[in-house]
Amino acid sequence: MAIGSKELRPVELDTFEDERLVDELKKSKEELFNLRFQSATGQLESHGRIRAVKRDIARIYTVIRERELGIRATPAPVEAPAKATKKTTKKADAADTAEATEETKEA
Repeated sequence: MAIGSKELRPVELDTFEDERLVDELKKSKEELFNLRFQSATGQLESHGRIRAVKRDIARIYTVIRERELGIRATPAPVEAPAKATKKTTKKADAADTAEATEETKEA
């Protein structure tokens, strides 16, 4: 990729969830507004940055639209921490049921 942000490569955009894509889009649009304002007032040092931000916005819109059409897959949510907590709850539930059966035997 010749021009654009290094953190907004298409490969990395694939891993973003929809909410994060919308957040990145808002940030990029704000940055573009600020860059245009600087350009109008003569304070802009890097005119190439405007082009890079425009391309980032286009990439984000493309990923969002491809997900709507089903061309690009939405990333699967990471469930590793959730599975770990489920295992502990199953163990805790098993311990609770074992205690409950012991209490009923004693009664």
